[in-house]
Amino acid sequence: MSPLPTTVPAMVRTRVRAAMRRPFRLTPEEAEARALLLRLCSLLLQYPDRELITSRPELTKAISALPSSPAAEHLAAFVSWFADDESEALERTYVETFDPRRKSSLYLTYYLHGDTRRRGMALLTLNQRYRAAGWDTGGGELPDHLPVVLEFAALAGPGGGEAPLRQHRRGLELIHRALTDADSPYRHVLATLLALLPPPTDADLAAVARLAAEGPPDEEVGLAPYGSFGGGEFTPPSTFVPPVPAPAPAPVPTSRAEGHR
Repeated sequence: MSPLPTTVPAMVRTRVRAAMRRPFRLTPEEAEARALLLRLCSLLLQYPDRELITSRPELTKAISALPSSPAAEHLAAFVSWFADDESEALERTYVETFDPRRKSSLYLTYYLHGDTRRRGMALLTLNQRYRAAGWDTGGGELPDHLPVVLEFAALAGPGGGEAPLRQHRRGLELIHRALTDADSPYRHVLATLLALLPPPTDADLAAVARLAAEGPPDEEVGLAPYGSFGGGEFTPPSTFVPPVPAPAPAPVPTSRAEGHR
């Protein structure tokens, strides 16, 4: 993006840049095609349970029918692997790829806020956005889980619906880099998503490099009611976290105990 002349007032320059990064106006057909791509990405980034495995022929057919585009080519490359591998191998690959301790975790607010109070607030804000749009996630996952964010984007459209994706553009870039470095087939799904978003700025790329080198902020407090657990990890809703043992009762002073005998 070329810089705007310095003679343009700062406020105007800011507004022009923001407008250039907003999604362009789409025809109904283009919006429908975009929603389909987002929904396919959401499905393919979910855990490959029996239902998803059974749906592989339908997914392959839907992807092969997409109009030619870089996004469609990436999805075709992914599904050529996904459609042929054994279910147990797919499950194992998924768990190893998206382990919360890796740079390819799918929980987006972690990249922006780490285990800090701000992340807890970001989760609440995201959940409130869903409710304001009349969408109930069902409570099966945290609201920042990428497949959930993608499903909301597909349902709510490129304006407000895709706002969380644009907000977490740097985290998405980091996930894609980690998957590419690992030569993971899932890199194609992230590439599909990134192809739908505005290109990264120089500031974005510099921030991603810092994030890759230093990691997100670290402050292991303040994630209630969603919860967190040590070492930079955070627990999905279904994970069992042992309760903290209750403190032992204070000993009764000898003199007081004798006085009640």
